[in-house]
Amino acid sequence: MPISVTPYIPQTITVHTGPANQWAENVTVSFPDYIKNVASSEIYPTWPEEALRANILAQISFALNRIYTEYYPSRGYDFDITASTMNDQKFIKGRSTFENVDRLVDELFTTYIRRKGFVEPLAAKFCNGTTVTCDGLSQWGSERLARQGMKAMDILRHYYGDNIELVSSAPIRDISYSYPGYPLQTGSSGDYVTVLQVMLNRIGQNYPAIPRIRPVDGVFGSQTEAAVKEFQRIFNLTPDGLVGQGTWYKLVSLHGAVRKLSELVSEGQPFTQIQGPAAGVTLQEGSTGVAVSALQYFISIIGQFSSTIPALAIDGIFGPNTRDAVLAAQSRLGLPVTGVVDHQTWQRLYDEYLGIARTALAGANLPTSAQDIESSVIAGQFPGYNLTYGNSNA
Repeated sequence: MPISVTPYIPQTITVHTGPANQWAENVTVSFPDYIKNVASSEIYPTWPEEALRANILAQISFALNRIYTEYYPSRGYDFDITASTMNDQKFIKGRSTFENVDRLVDELFTTYIRRKGFVEPLAAKFCNGTTVTCDGLSQWGSERLARQGMKAMDILRHYYGDNIELVSSAPIRDISYSYPGYPLQTGSSGDYVTVLQVMLNRIGQNYPAIPRIRPVDGVFGSQTEAAVKEFQRIFNLTPDGLVGQGTWYKLVSLHGAVRKLSELVSEGQPFTQIQGPAAGVTLQEGSTGVAVSALQYFISIIGQFSSTIPALAIDGIFGPNTRDAVLAAQSRLGLPVTGVVDHQTWQRLYDEYLGIARTALAGANLPTSAQDIESSVIAGQFPGYNLTYGNSNA
């Protein structure tokens, strides 16, 4: 999970010309040249233009997903993608490309597909649709649909679902990897530690032996050290509590795996992690606004599973009823019973809400990403965190 959640177009991409676990030459080419090569190797230039567009967008998005998730670097490899069609896309070193393909790639290479509410480029898997079939795009099927008059976006929605959208004019820059370049340890602080804590907490949902870190505050203290050591023990790393490059990329790899960020059906990287009130900021009786609405929303869901938490209207006003509900929720969750919502209380309520949304009420399709929650109950800002693209890391 990169420090910046904003995807970008790499200046260059390094392709391993064989399967990942076999020796082969690594070739570094510009990203547009890579896509031109892949498109010219995977599809036919005589196909209708809308089919070519759909396939090129899928190829761009798939490659960018590999870059975004650090799929191969996090596994210890010194390349970004392979030329093996078992796992990636066909690439033939030195091959010529087609003029109409080149023109379309030059137009489209800063555009990619994502699911609505998610940040990461879609892992837009595809297959030829004849000798090989898959859950993603059928290349020959896309050709047939284009001949029937479908536009590229309609073709993509046919295969990937209606909840996709295109991002255009993505920024172009050199590839940067997420490891900070130095070990994180007790006493470290800052954005990298925040990312570390979020990864540990999310992986801990699948590996409950890893203790949760509350609050996520960007400070590498005793809780974070304990979580790191347990993670290291589980995955046969030296349990020294130091997050060097090996531990960092094992975390990145596992975080991507548990969220299925490299899969067509993904839990998704939401636009922002709802952290709630920052240090020194509280919600309390007299507070109003969108943050209070979100607080009331979380408590109202939690209250469905606890008779001690009173029913609560979602009106954005922190009045006596909201204070009573906060007091009851704090008591139920083993928090200091203050009636005041600080960062610790917010994070605990949010975690409890997510657990209910993803298990007991999974069939109700409750929102779990920040953007979905925002569209359900709020439109603005939580204390200390703007609900805007790229503001934080989930």
